[in-house]
Amino acid sequence: MAALVAATGGSLVHRKVTGPLPEMKVDAVFGLLGDGQTAVIEMAAASGLWLLSPQDRNPLNTTTFGTGELLNAAVELGATQIILGIGGSATVDGGIGCAQACGHTIVLEDGQPISMTEPLVGADVSRVVMVKRHRGEKTDRVKIAVACDVTNPLFGENGAAVVFGPQKGATPQQVQKLDAALRQLATRNGSLDLATQPGAGAAGGLGFGMLAFFGAQLRGGIDIVLEATDLRRRLKGADLCFTGEGRLDLQSLGGKAVIGVSRLCQEAGVPCIALAGAIAPDMHAAVGHGLTAWFSICDGPMTMEHAIADAPRFLSHSAANVLRLWRTAKCEIGVLPNT
Repeated sequence: MAALVAATGGSLVHRKVTGPLPEMKVDAVFGLLGDGQTAVIEMAAASGLWLLSPQDRNPLNTTTFGTGELLNAAVELGATQIILGIGGSATVDGGIGCAQACGHTIVLEDGQPISMTEPLVGADVSRVVMVKRHRGEKTDRVKIAVACDVTNPLFGENGAAVVFGPQKGATPQQVQKLDAALRQLATRNGSLDLATQPGAGAAGGLGFGMLAFFGAQLRGGIDIVLEATDLRRRLKGADLCFTGEGRLDLQSLGGKAVIGVSRLCQEAGVPCIALAGAIAPDMHAAVGHGLTAWFSICDGPMTMEHAIADAPRFLSHSAANVLRLWRTAKCEIGVLPNT
């Protein structure tokens, strides 16, 4: 979100919304891009795991309701397109909380009416019979692109509950319960085909919820960023491109930001340098993806906390060193004056 806002000359918007627990209120930030029509929302700003202390992490008790409130806020500000980043969630609610906040009709198996003051949580997924979108809702005519970099389906051995539930505080018994509930949610809503799409299991099933309840499109996060920042055009005439991430490893080659950028650089014939906090061994395959070279910004052994706290200084020093080396090489071959 911050990268897109900065690249397009946009602005940040602050809203107080429901947090990952129904009783929580959090100050969340989303972005409006420079065109004034596109909003960028990170669901973790409202429904993120980082907002909860370890003892409060339990996906049976958490909700995506606050994410739905951010969608509403973006539409109220005139957004006709929304880019929703899903990841880092504290939830496994299949997106029912988000749908509830946006005004969808939700029918429970006991016929109990849904209250807008009582957000649905993961434990309620098994009770949901139907989720229905209506014409005239705030998000009805908004085009939503969901930025998603995982390929997990909604349920099953690689599904939202089994793979991601434990890191959100779910016990083995809760994982089984949530997995069965997500399968049932897709079945009852006639959306088993959507449940098997890559990314449906992202963010505790919010990927599925956006597909089934909002008609959204799931796309790779890096593809959306490259398009929105118009990087292909920006690379024309460039001498060098820097990219980076926290840890450069084999997962990066699966299509994360670094490789998305380096592949475009390869097409444009622009050298691409990656700066990372940590670098896994045996990264030589990255050359085939367009990376010219890669360097760790850390200047010695240190704790993760130290590396993160001092990252701006490490990054600027490493970039300066690379530029000095690059300029020296250019001078040696006569491309640049030796000054």
